[in-house]
Amino acid sequence: MKNLTYLLLPLLFSSFSYAQDDLLDGLEPEVDNVVTSTWKSLKVVNFETTKLVAPGEFQLIISHRFGSVENGFDDLFGLDQANTRFQFVYGLTDWMHIEASRSSLNKVYQLAGKFKLASQKVNGFPLTISAFTATDVNTGLDKEIFPKLEFENRLGYTAQLIVARKFSKKLSAQISPTLFHENFVQFDPQDNTQYALGIGARYKLTNRWSFNADYGAHLNRADDSPFVNPLSIGFDLETGGHVFQLHFTNAQPMLTNGFLSQGTGDWLDGRFFFGFNLVRVF
Repeated sequence: MKNLTYLLLPLLFSSFSYAQDDLLDGLEPEVDNVVTSTWKSLKVVNFETTKLVAPGEFQLIISHRFGSVENGFDDLFGLDQANTRFQFVYGLTDWMHIEASRSSLNKVYQLAGKFKLASQKVNGFPLTISAFTATDVNTGLDKEIFPKLEFENRLGYTAQLIVARKFSKKLSAQISPTLFHENFVQFDPQDNTQYALGIGARYKLTNRWSFNADYGAHLNRADDSPFVNPLSIGFDLETGGHVFQLHFTNAQPMLTNGFLSQGTGDWLDGRFFFGFNLVRVF
């Protein structure tokens, strides 16, 4: 899996060698020549995109990620083991939005923000750049099991830079260098401070459907760790200005620290998870 990152990175950014006019053919610029619609949703599959919620807009996102499909009808292909996340996102300005969410897996609460640092422009700056930061509180840790547990042990932090490019009307791609820290780690030899590199892409199939994929390479995972790098695929369906996302992934957690550090699935053995996101805009 580690080699997958090095195979995909040249593919994602090989188009930089072409002329700018060819790359931007057919894109939809705004008045100030900003390239739009690089992404249609806030996430590729697991990884954040450069997209922000518009100023004054409020989004309620309900996400479900079920258990592994490997047991078939015994647990209805994982539907009996749903992980649910309620996420509230509000756009403060055209360069910043804030988020609050709660995930049922480990009962994790998260406060987060996303910031637009630069925008891709026609015949101008070639990239869209955003930053994402988050603080997690894992309330699922049991003090009866960990009697010395303090509140600070429940905390985790994420800092992520997202660099994206819209290569054509159909193809967008990004890379996401990520630093995250967990005050309590699930696997004892693992460093608390961890590093990862995410890559993702979107290919527009029709006016309403797009195919998405992302992968995260954990760069300092402990030897003999039982956890794996997240590999995910999905489809976005645009319906009346809203996006409905369906996806498959080998990591059940939906928060960044979780899917990067606690993925347990294996695509080859049929241990992967189905999920979907519903977005309501106010």
